Amino acid sequence: MRKISGMAQNTSGKRSPLFIIFLTVFIDMLGVGIIIPVIPVIFFDPSSSFFVAEVSNTYRSVAYGLLIACFPFMQFFGAPLLGTISDRFGRKPILSMSLLGTMIGYLLFAYAILQQNLVLLFISRMIPGFMGGNIAIILSSIADISDEESKTKNFGLVGMAFGLGFILGPTIGGILADETVYSGFSHATPFWFTAILTLLNLIFVQFTFPETLKESRESNITLLKGFQNIALSFQVPKLRYIFMVVLLLSLGFSFFTQFFSVYLIQEFSYSEKNIGLLYGWIGLWLAFTQGVIVRKLSNRFKSTQLLSVTILGLSLALLVLLVPSEAIWFYILNPFVAIFQGTTSPNMTSLISSQAGSERQGEILGINQSMNSLGQMIPPLIAGYINAIDTSLPLIAAAGLTFIGWLVFMLLARK
Repeated sequence: MRKISGMAQNTSGKRSPLFIIFLTVFIDMLGVGIIIPVIPVIFFDPSSSFFVAEVSNTYRSVAYGLLIACFPFMQFFGAPLLGTISDRFGRKPILSMSLLGTMIGYLLFAYAILQQNLVLLFISRMIPGFMGGNIAIILSSIADISDEESKTKNFGLVGMAFGLGFILGPTIGGILADETVYSGFSHATPFWFTAILTLLNLIFVQFTFPETLKESRESNITLLKGFQNIALSFQVPKLRYIFMVVLLLSLGFSFFTQFFSVYLIQEFSYSEKNIGLLYGWIGLWLAFTQGVIVRKLSNRFKSTQLLSVTILGLSLALLVLLVPSEAIWFYILNPFVAIFQGTTSPNMTSLISSQAGSERQGEILGINQSMNSLGQMIPPLIAGYINAIDTSLPLIAAAGLTFIGWLVFMLLARK
């Protein structure tokens, strides 16, 4: 298959694989975005009936942290495993398998809410966590069809699909969970809807997603691949420091994404609908950044030049979120978070991908996903406790870890 750039059509007249990849990511992230406003409300909103009134805030906070952590915990094992398998058997069949597992998880989660079963709630998040390593497969597909000049732009295009999913996803989720909009809606409704979306995505992949892997690669397939990846990340000379930055940034941004909605509920009495609208606004800026700004900046600046500015900007933007005493300010400040994060993510992925040969894209991006999963797993285990002490502590941790990531990156850039 000839490498292609942008959204152009190939020589055979078929539609560019980038279009299909973009649409696949959009549908997938739409499903992820839908659930964002719902889970925090189940645990922390006083009107939620999932817990009896006597259950303490500390118990809710710790249980919420553990529930959020179980998804990246399982992804830590599943993502690198799926990435490696896709290097051998192809991107399309493994992506289809991961979507099937994700759909089953959403169905179980909706049922767990109706039954008010906390144990089943955990199980239903662990299944799509393990099977939801499809981001490593998607990124590998992008790397398969991109040359060095188009790689950052194409990763930014995936980020744009991610952002568009977040424009509509949280807003739809907040509305579907609000019984004041329609008496038949409940906290389970967004998960039924997301399961249907995932099924449609699965059908769409089966009939339209092209196989992008050019040559299969034999590699050791093991459940311990995540641990091996962490060890391997420090053995790859060109990547060990970059992966350290990836881990720190993932730790920092996870503190923000996983507990900012909790902060909004506890400090500003946000509802599902309010959270959904704010996250939709953030998604709009994220999509604009990765669809327009990143593509323009990549023509003028190297990834290292951009990252030296955007990582620092992200740490400052996260810290400033603690300043407002009125909720309207979040609509002014959060676009800066979206712009800096939206520029950082594709440039970091491009920097990592550029250090790997074409035959190792799945493996190296699987290592990258392992570091991201580890970074998403640890914060909720800690934030569940520190949030019970002070709701501002998770955001302080987010800004601090991101700033440390910037310091490490600047040391790396000098070397």
